[in-house]
Amino acid sequence: MATAKGTLVDNTAKYTSGMFMPIIENCNGCERIVEAEGTSYCMSYINPDAKWKLGICNFATHVKPEINMTTTKINPLKASKRAMGKKK
Repeated sequence: MATAKGTLVDNTAKYTSGMFMPIIENCNGCERIVEAEGTSYCMSYINPDAKWKLGICNFATHVKPEINMTTTKINPLKASKRAMGKKK
């Protein structure tokens, strides 16, 4: 991970400045984790704990959202009448 200045130290300095919070357990396995001075940080968000409070972090690359499909029952008699009305 080289920066425009060419050193890895320049890239990790912002994480060790105290502005970024360390990752939490839910972040383990994400591709956006950066390690600086033995501590892991999220490169996309300053406070990872806040992103997980309401559910799944939208930056997480290791967790896929669960999509629930609901099916509704259609009355067969009404469905056949609708089909008959559309044919001409």
